Amino acid sequence: MNRVGLLEDHERMAHLIRVALAAAGIEVDIYGRIDHAADGFANVPYAVLVIDRGLPDGDGLDLLRRLRAKGVLAPCLMLTALDALHDRVTGLEAGADDYLPKPFSMEELVARIRALMRRPPQLQSLVPEYLDVQVFPESSCMRSGADTVSLAPSELQLMLSLVRAGGQPVRRTALEMAAWGIGDAVTPNALDVALHRLRRKLLAIDSGVEIANIRGYGFALHEAPDAA
Repeated sequence: MNRVGLLEDHERMAHLIRVALAAAGIEVDIYGRIDHAADGFANVPYAVLVIDRGLPDGDGLDLLRRLRAKGVLAPCLMLTALDALHDRVTGLEAGADDYLPKPFSMEELVARIRALMRRPPQLQSLVPEYLDVQVFPESSCMRSGADTVSLAPSELQLMLSLVRAGGQPVRRTALEMAAWGIGDAVTPNALDVALHRLRRKLLAIDSGVEIANIRGYGFALHEAPDAA
C-alpha cells in the first residue's frame, strides 16, 4: 500500500508535503489533530506514518506510544523542531523509526519516506534489527546472538540510522546530523572515528554485518563477505 498517514497541524506545511509526495506517486491522508489521527492510524494500514511532535492538542510522541502499545507497527517518521540528542533518543525509544528535524527539504523527506517503505517486513519491529544485529535504544547497546556490547550516545544514533535504512546507503551529512545534531561543533573526522569504533564493536560481538563505505555518498550496512 503506497499510502502515508500525515499528522501535521500547519496547513501550509501539510499542503507542501502533500504536493511533494504526490509528485513522487505517494498518496497521503492528512490529519490536523491527535484525536483525529488516533483512529485513522490505528485502523488504516498505512505504509508509513509521518507525525509532527508539536501539535495543538499535545505531543505527537504520546500518540506514537499509544499506537505502538496497540500493536501498530507501521514505520514512523517524526517531524520536530527539537533537535537535541535527548529529544531524538526519546523519539526513537517511543517507537519512531526515523527523525527529521525542521527545517527540512521536501527532497529529503520523500527520500526518507521511500526508504521506510523499502524496509523488509522483518525490520518493521519495535527492536530495530538488520540481519543478525539488534539495537536496543533504551539500554544503549547492540546484540548479535548471545553477545552484547554497549554503545556511546553518538554510536547509538549512528547504528539506529544505519539499521533503519535496511541496507540502503545513508548520506554522511544525515549520519552526522543523527549523531550530533545541527548546531553541535564536531571535528571533520568525528564520523569516521565513530564508525571505526562501531566496526570494532561489530567484530567484538561476532556479527556478520559490516559498515560499508559508499564512495562519494555515505555508508550502509551489508552482510560481510566471509559471513555469506
